[in-house]
Amino acid sequence: MPELPEVETTRCGVAPHVVGQRVVDVLVRQPKLRWPVPVDLRQLLVGQEVSQLSRRAKYLLFEMPGGTMMIHLGMSGSLRIVPAGTPADLHDHADIHLENGMMLRYTDPRRFGAILWLEGDPFAHELLKKLGPEPLSGAFSGEHLHRLAGQRKVPVKSFIMDGHVVVGAGNIYANEALFRAGIHPKRAAGRISLARYQRLADEIKQTLSEAIASGGTTLKDFVGGDGKPGYFKQELKVYGRGGLPCVECGEVLKEIRLGQRSTVFCTNCQR
Repeated sequence: MPELPEVETTRCGVAPHVVGQRVVDVLVRQPKLRWPVPVDLRQLLVGQEVSQLSRRAKYLLFEMPGGTMMIHLGMSGSLRIVPAGTPADLHDHADIHLENGMMLRYTDPRRFGAILWLEGDPFAHELLKKLGPEPLSGAFSGEHLHRLAGQRKVPVKSFIMDGHVVVGAGNIYANEALFRAGIHPKRAAGRISLARYQRLADEIKQTLSEAIASGGTTLKDFVGGDGKPGYFKQELKVYGRGGLPCVECGEVLKEIRLGQRSTVFCTNCQR
């Protein structure tokens, strides 16, 4: 699934081609996504100019004078910039034509994503208003994690993947950050010291920053806005390496299911 670095990579790749551009046409081939695409999306978008493209968690926000188009890539979606007239493939569900002769193409094989139209303050929308802080912002820190953890017994991996606690620490990056911080993923969130949470917060920031710089992680079919894959997979120390030697100590990495997600860790390096 595209996680925060992949979505941020998409934002960076798409923004130069869409910001300042007017929408001249919209074609929706498949409106049945996770939430139905608005039936009047074409009427809402045509003639509008994209003033800004921002990101909140894994949601892309195309800000326009009349409102905000919000896109989520779901489990397998992507957004690409392609020349107008580029033939569509089976899972290319929507094209947004721009006045510069390019199209913003939304692709989603599993159709778990969304294209929504928001009026008013987008951050007041139900999908956004209760989200935790951005992990690369000043609002996110070890103190923040320690305060919210309290006496909670939930495994720390599940805790940091909770979007109400912090956004963007998805499964891949939660595995990696916990390994770097030396914290066992099953340790109860409420049994971790402030000092260890400070280390964990730093590692979450560092891991995500490195992933963004590498263009995200390509596991199956994710590509960035320019159609190129991400390369952070080459830097993964634990995720996808269950049964292989730990890069730090040589111990065989253990893989379990935690919260329905693959969890890989080193029993020697992580406590």
